[in-house]
Amino acid sequence: MIKQLYDMVLKLASHPRAEMWLFIVAFAESSFFPIPPDVLLIPMCLVAFNKAFRYAAVCTVGSVLGGVFGYAIGRVFFDSAGAAVIDIYGISDKFAQFQSWYDVYDWAIIAVAGFSPIPYKIFTIASGFVGMNIATFVGMSLISRGLRFFLIAWLLWRGGLPFKAWIEDNMYPLTMAAAVVLILGIVVYNLVMGG
Repeated sequence: MIKQLYDMVLKLASHPRAEMWLFIVAFAESSFFPIPPDVLLIPMCLVAFNKAFRYAAVCTVGSVLGGVFGYAIGRVFFDSAGAAVIDIYGISDKFAQFQSWYDVYDWAIIAVAGFSPIPYKIFTIASGFVGMNIATFVGMSLISRGLRFFLIAWLLWRGGLPFKAWIEDNMYPLTMAAAVVLILGIVVYNLVMGG
């Protein structure tokens, strides 16, 4: 079953409109959508190693533009849309503490947010809500999100076909490891945001 799912994801990743969907998912994930673009970026890089950096660029641009949209939600539409997104993640009661972090850490928050397990949209909406300098926000988003997506692309490009074969040979243990990482990510998220 895992192999069938893997084959289906690779088939979707090779679709002619996959790049457009990668952009849309990256955009949406930075402002309201719960699924990270990595789930499309990784199989797309596995299908076409020679396009890995192009896909990373599409992902970065989509994510940064989506971040600007998230910033606008926080800046202009917080009472209607922004608060609803924050409520979905169950951190409304912690949002005041989150805002105080901006007073101390400012741009470093966005620099770290690109790599953290905490959903990026929370940072984009909060940045707009507290009125972070938009140029700083965009610049740090470009750096942090770009580093993340280009690192993934480089690792997959560097691994090439042997890496793809290794993934296919180790599908079951990798799936189990991914499940453990997901569970640990949820635990860390709950400790950071709920504790």
